[in-house]
Amino acid sequence: MDYKEMLKNARANLNGSCKVCKACNGIACAGEVPGMGGKGSGSSFIENFKSLEKIKLNMRVTHNVNNPDTSIELFGRKMEAPIFAAPVTGTTLNMGGKITEREYIEPVVKGCINSGIYAMVGDTAIDAFLIENLDVLKENNGDGIVFIKPWENEDIIKKIKLAEEAGAFAVGVDVDACGLVTLSMHGKTVEAKTIDKIKELKASTKLPFILKGIMTVEDALMAVEAGVDAIVVSNHGGRVLDCTPGSAEVLPKIVQAVKGKITILADGGIRTGVDVVKMIGLGADAVLIGRPFVTASFGGATDGVITYVEKLKSELSATMILTGCQTINDINEKVIF
Repeated sequence: MDYKEMLKNARANLNGSCKVCKACNGIACAGEVPGMGGKGSGSSFIENFKSLEKIKLNMRVTHNVNNPDTSIELFGRKMEAPIFAAPVTGTTLNMGGKITEREYIEPVVKGCINSGIYAMVGDTAIDAFLIENLDVLKENNGDGIVFIKPWENEDIIKKIKLAEEAGAFAVGVDVDACGLVTLSMHGKTVEAKTIDKIKELKASTKLPFILKGIMTVEDALMAVEAGVDAIVVSNHGGRVLDCTPGSAEVLPKIVQAVKGKITILADGGIRTGVDVVKMIGLGADAVLIGRPFVTASFGGATDGVITYVEKLKSELSATMILTGCQTINDINEKVIF
């Protein structure tokens, strides 16, 4: 479908909860939580965008790269690009209320599968949303990853079992949601996790276990100590704590500390295939993208998601050619100016 038409449709269907700005940089929606903005001043969301925008690439055109291979294998799955749709949940809470949870998440899951990548589905204050997400995942051969909020461990483990029953190929906990205002507004108990509690969660499943919300070297090292399979360098889209640095700003030091010991994913401000190359050049193994998938689903359902992913893949391929990278493994610090 036409990309601009998709954006126009999304603006109407998001019903004022997102302005679908030309640059999704967090400025126009600062403080809109609930909503799609960043918490407080909005600076954490804004810094995600700005820190990535500051990164520049070395253009290299003397090489033999013509048809780069954008594929990657993670968590036992082959993907056409190192990109996941991030777990975004809560249509009635944050996205204007015109589209139901199923109407939002089903196109994301299907569109990603049809484009050779995978979606992550999530949990929120309304328990029925996770069940809806798991039903969609089960209907699509379990082709996705499930993230659960940092409830008390007993509740998380119950939900991990539900994710296993749905056929998910990995599970995780977005620990950074321990301070999410939309959960506390509904009287839900979330908590930060000690290393021992993380070990208990990891031991509760045979699936790859991911810890999301890592923004310091110290937390990354503790994730390694706890034995998790992967981390996501993320400040939860700037939605939980005001005045944090951007993900791209903290990523290099985390990579320096734990690269090779654990799979490193990253999100925050990623909008284009160029941004994907930047994050991988900074040391991430793959990336998560959040808000643009909301726009794609709201603006064009499955076709909108496919349109957006194909745009990302085209930009990724072109950027790999112009930085001299034949494979994703070739993207490293040499591409960063």
